[in-house]
This record gives sequence, C-alpha cells and structure tokens, in this order.
Amino acid sequence: MKTTAQLPFEQAHLLHVAPRLRTLQSEGAIHPVRTVDGDEAWLVTGHAEVRALLDDKRLSRSNPDPESAARDSGSVFLAGLLGGFATDHARMREVLEPHFAPARMLALRDHVETLTDHLLGELAAQPAPADLRQALALPLPILVMCEWLGVPHEDKDRFSQWTQDAANVQDRAKSQQGLGELFGYCQNLVADKRQNPGDDAISRLCATEGLKDNEVVGLTALLLFGGFETTVARIGTGALLLLVNPGERQALLDEPSLIPGAVEEILRMSMPNPHNGGMPRYALTDLEIDGTTVRAGDLLLLNIIAANHDETVFADPERVDVTRHNEGSLTFGHGAHYCVGAPLARMQLQVALARLVERFPTMRLAVEVEELRLRHDTLTGGLVELPVTW
Repeated sequence: MKTTAQLPFEQAHLLHVAPRLRTLQSEGAIHPVRTVDGDEAWLVTGHAEVRALLDDKRLSRSNPDPESAARDSGSVFLAGLLGGFATDHARMREVLEPHFAPARMLALRDHVETLTDHLLGELAAQPAPADLRQALALPLPILVMCEWLGVPHEDKDRFSQWTQDAANVQDRAKSQQGLGELFGYCQNLVADKRQNPGDDAISRLCATEGLKDNEVVGLTALLLFGGFETTVARIGTGALLLLVNPGERQALLDEPSLIPGAVEEILRMSMPNPHNGGMPRYALTDLEIDGTTVRAGDLLLLNIIAANHDETVFADPERVDVTRHNEGSLTFGHGAHYCVGAPLARMQLQVALARLVERFPTMRLAVEVEELRLRHDTLTGGLVELPVTW
C-alpha cells in the first residue's frame, strides 16, 4: 500500500509540472493522497486512466452520502455552482450546444477581434512596462460575455467580482457569498430578459421551450463563471508561454495559420493550479484502476494537467511546440462531459494571441519568470499579474 501524502503542488518552476507530480506519475496511474481540507482521496495522473474515468458512468460529481463525503475545495465550489444539473446533464447539454454552434461563434468573432484591437491599442498608448493581465486577459472575456450573454456593460465589474469571490478556495464564506450574489443577479437578469428579450444567449435560453426559470438562472450563472474566470487564466498562460518561447512566437509571426494549433498546445500546457488536485468525482460503486481497488463513495481527483503531460502520449511534454498534434489533450474533458463552451474559449484565445503577436512582436517580460506568482486563492488559478514591456 502506498503512503498517503498531501497533494503535490510544490513547484520548482512556474512553467513546469510540479516535480513530485511527475514522480508520482512515473510510479503509477493512481495514488492515495489527502486533499487540502485533509480528507482522503485518490489522485489519478495517467492519461489513459483520466480519459476513461472522465466518461465513466460509475463516477459522479456528487456523492450519494454528502454528509460523510470526502471533499476538497474544488468539489465544494463545483457542487454549489452545478446544483442539480448533474441529474439532468444530458438535457442541459442539449439546451446549451446550439448557443456554441460554429455559425454563432463566427458571428461573434468579428466583435472579439474589434474588442481585442481596442484593448491592445489602449495598451500601446500607455507607457511600458504594463500589466498584460489587466490590459488584455482580464477585460476581454468580461466584454465578450457582456456581448454574447446580453449582460449590461455597466454591470461587468460587479459580476466579475462575484465570480472571483465564488471561486475563492481559501475563504468558504466568501465563496458562498459570491455564489449567492451571482445567482441573485442572474435571477434579476433573467426576469428582465423575459420582459425585454434581445439578440443574446440569455434571451434565447428564456425562449427555449420547457426550460424553467431556475434552470435558465443556473445556466446563466454557469456560463458567466465558465466563460469568464477560466478564460482570463488561459489568456494569461498563453501570453506567458509565448513570451518565454520566442522561437515559437516567431513561428506564429511567420505562419499565422499555426495559431489554432498553438492554442491547443497552450491549453495542454495550462499551468499547475495550487489549489486544485483535479476534476472531482465520486465512485458510485467499487472499481479497479491500474490494479488499485477504489471503494464506493471514495473521492477521485482526475488530474488533467498531469494527464496532458504524460510522456507516453506527448513526447517531451514540457516543451512548448506550436506544431504539435494535440488530439489527445484532455483540457476540455472527454466524452459526455466534454466542455460545451470549448468553442468560445478557443475562439477568444485564437483572436487574443494572434492579435497580440502581430501588434507587439518585440514584447518581452518586464520581470524575471521567477518573480511571477500564481493566484493561490482561486479555483481557476492563473497569474496574479503579467508585467511586460516592448
């Protein structure tokens, strides 16, 4: 029996998977650990195992016995945000998928390009150095969500603060208050859309036959969070990876058609999150994983980052390669739980990074990489700031 250890989040370098995590991966696909909250869990790190378990009906986001269930900060937050959707997951996916259809994303892309050019123009007009997170990574997803969902622009600062509070993994009371404020705001927003519909995603959800108000509210809150917080973190990650890999950035300048593949590589390379061991799932029955017996009710943490750095699938996995084929990437999940919002996230990243490379070909970090810090208080991770000069 392996020794139960605390989740391995120590990092020798901001841009690489924690050494302890890589060591665990070399020792097997599943490991007994304790969560940040001190509960026992199983950390799954092998690519094949994570991929299979993401689409395994023997696992659930919720535990049949929630009072005695092991938990980590991520599972508590996700349970609050997802609410009762887990029991009606297929129907909710069917409702959401048309809103991310290629034609809708193509129509929205022009607006994203305009917003990005405006933000980069403002950045170019200010003196260097500047914080690229504040200049681009943070405001762009907020403005995109306002346009796509139909959120009044004057409310953007309020809902962005609530989503940040809701994702807090160090202060549970703050997280619960943020969730409450977010849901309350969404209730008012949905009520207004019922009376004053527009050409936006929330109005279209309101018009969906058979969808109740509480379901529209829940979906709106989920889209606000999923489309904002996670995208902010990934734009920052992407910009940083290109800044510290000038050869790959030059390749994008020379051949812009590489941008979609570069985005997939950046998503695969998403940086370690200090407070998220992986996608939380509970075993509904006893099962065996890589020779280890997992009991019904056990908490499993499916570590996407480790799986995306499995060298049996990705050669030299810690090297950024914008020409790499990333068909095996699990960034957006797999199977029935594959992220329905992936097209929107991909499109924003493609536009933001393409425009950034083109507009600022000589941009560089204004500090040493070692001086950069991850956000330790939030489920989504990402950088605290990204100082750059040009």
